[in-house]
Amino acid sequence: MHKRSAYDGPVPNVTRADLTQAVRNPLAHIASRWTPSPVTVRRAALSALVMNVLIVVTGGAVRLTGSGLGCPTWPKCTSDSLTATSEMGLHGAIEFGNRLLTYVLCAAVGWAIVAARSQKPLRRGLLRLGWAQFWLVMGNAVLGGIVVLVGLNPYTVAAHFMLSTALIAVATVMWHRTREGDAPPRPLVGASVRQLVWFMVAASALLILVGTVVTGAGPHAGDSSEVARMPVSWEDVSKLHAVLAWIVVSLTFALWFVLKAVDAPRGPLHRTRELFLVLLAQGAIGYVQYFTDLPEVLVAAHMFGSCLTWIAVLRVLLSLRERPESAPAAPDQSGDPELTAV
Repeated sequence: MHKRSAYDGPVPNVTRADLTQAVRNPLAHIASRWTPSPVTVRRAALSALVMNVLIVVTGGAVRLTGSGLGCPTWPKCTSDSLTATSEMGLHGAIEFGNRLLTYVLCAAVGWAIVAARSQKPLRRGLLRLGWAQFWLVMGNAVLGGIVVLVGLNPYTVAAHFMLSTALIAVATVMWHRTREGDAPPRPLVGASVRQLVWFMVAASALLILVGTVVTGAGPHAGDSSEVARMPVSWEDVSKLHAVLAWIVVSLTFALWFVLKAVDAPRGPLHRTRELFLVLLAQGAIGYVQYFTDLPEVLVAAHMFGSCLTWIAVLRVLLSLRERPESAPAAPDQSGDPELTAV
């Protein structure tokens, strides 16, 4: 007597060509069978951005708790163990936990890449931004290992943070691009306003760079043992950092009035207002931590605020133009070797 199986639906016809494509180009294989909605692509890009910010904050927690050498080597945690051991205590657990978050970040970036590759029609610019994130993550992981191997040298720590800042910038642009079309950008404001914003972006990047010098010269070395610091007065550098912060605030304030004067669209006005509020909160945290001798909790909050400030600055820049939907593109030819190589 014939016994019915638990599944009576149609059996997928998996051919040898399907298996070959799945092995040779898994992204093209997934794209040929899945079409994500625009909302899914936006969520994937946002998840990558959120994870980029989270790993910066947890990396700060590693430094502020003195756990920077909790795992004294790389890529293993010790010369004999890939993971932290109970003998290494809390510092080892914190440092190894931050390393594990790199895999979560890779998964988030991977999801963004798969979603961008599977979207129909294929948006090459969006896909390139996803791959740019992937390679920046890989580069920062290697740089993080170098930071450990050189005993938390403050210059490598600063480079590690600046590469994370670049990664956040790419993730922010990708998230923004998921809500735009692919037509050529059309400016919403005049050239003088755009120049003012670019000057503000440059000042913000310099502000973040000087902030890494404050970190490299400050008391939180990242380890309980003696770690070399940058040979400058952290108080003097902090004052320079504050001056740059006021320059960014002044530029933001001026931008608001200029946008109102030229009757700019609501988008740039809203993004500028958001940036101004973030800067006020970040400035308040910065001054409190300076006058209270850099308590760890406030330093961590300031690092989080630094990420939000950078994202808000970039959103102001991106709001100055619009990109409507372009004309219908050619269908995605997943079987074409030139396309499937992407």
